[in-house]
Amino acid sequence: MADQSMSATDFRSLYELLRRGNPWGSEDRRGALNALTPARVAAAASAVRTGRTVSLAAPVENEASADNPDPWVHEVSHPGTGQDGAPGLDFATDTLSLHVHGNVDSHIDALCHVVYDGTLYNDVVPGRWSPAEAGELSIDAASQGIAGRGVLLDIPRLRGRDWLEPGEHVTADDLIAAEKAQHVQVSDGDMLFVRVGHRRRRSVLGPWDAAAARAGLHPAAMELLARRGIAVLGSDGNNDTAPSAAAGVDFPVHVLALRALGMPLLDYLQFEELAPACESAARWSFLCVIAPLRLPMGTGSPVNPIAIF
Repeated sequence: MADQSMSATDFRSLYELLRRGNPWGSEDRRGALNALTPARVAAAASAVRTGRTVSLAAPVENEASADNPDPWVHEVSHPGTGQDGAPGLDFATDTLSLHVHGNVDSHIDALCHVVYDGTLYNDVVPGRWSPAEAGELSIDAASQGIAGRGVLLDIPRLRGRDWLEPGEHVTADDLIAAEKAQHVQVSDGDMLFVRVGHRRRRSVLGPWDAAAARAGLHPAAMELLARRGIAVLGSDGNNDTAPSAAAGVDFPVHVLALRALGMPLLDYLQFEELAPACESAARWSFLCVIAPLRLPMGTGSPVNPIAIF
């Protein structure tokens, strides 16, 4: 495999190029979500044919594993039933405690998630991490939901494999080749979902330390996504490769997407139901609806995106 490392100087040049290309103005706080116009949402909805729905989220895990040392805590009350039940009405209830930005559970990153050179998207410098300041870039910016045309590009399918190995990069050329192979093209306002096979590999081989080794996008591929006007980027991994291709920057795709482009990221989705549905329907685009929790000062949210065919 050819050396795909990126020097600190080259990364900085790409970062500045993408940051300066912001089309939304210096006061904008919604970033690439601006591309999801009502007309584009209506067009995506008009393409629904069968009404079939498919989840893009993985089941929540509440047991510790190699890639999930801080799992969700899920407690369910156990009211008496049958002979042990009390007369009249009773309820079963749940309590959840979660770490949103882990390496297993499906989640969306808000624009306030990534600080680079001391600033957030569009050079915002909050004095306090409060709804009144950083809250403009919180996940609450998507409080009315995210909807539009979703496109799945399946890179292992392109390469004739079940998954990419940890450390492998998805390049711009890979994305373009997948478009051609799948007879689809991503364009302005699309939500792009890139399958690297992380979930398939995990289900077959078991969990591993995904913080140290995982497949993802090469940071240079972000220039293509910026030119195409992508509104949201998601993957069944972390979107970033580990180890990083960019010298001195551990999460270059996160920096380029969230900080430079204002593009929300969805990490650790699962496409093992979506990909067969796309094959069956002979189409790799669909209406996608995402509903984050309404958190006035949330750096992200657990999420269950739904594809509708």
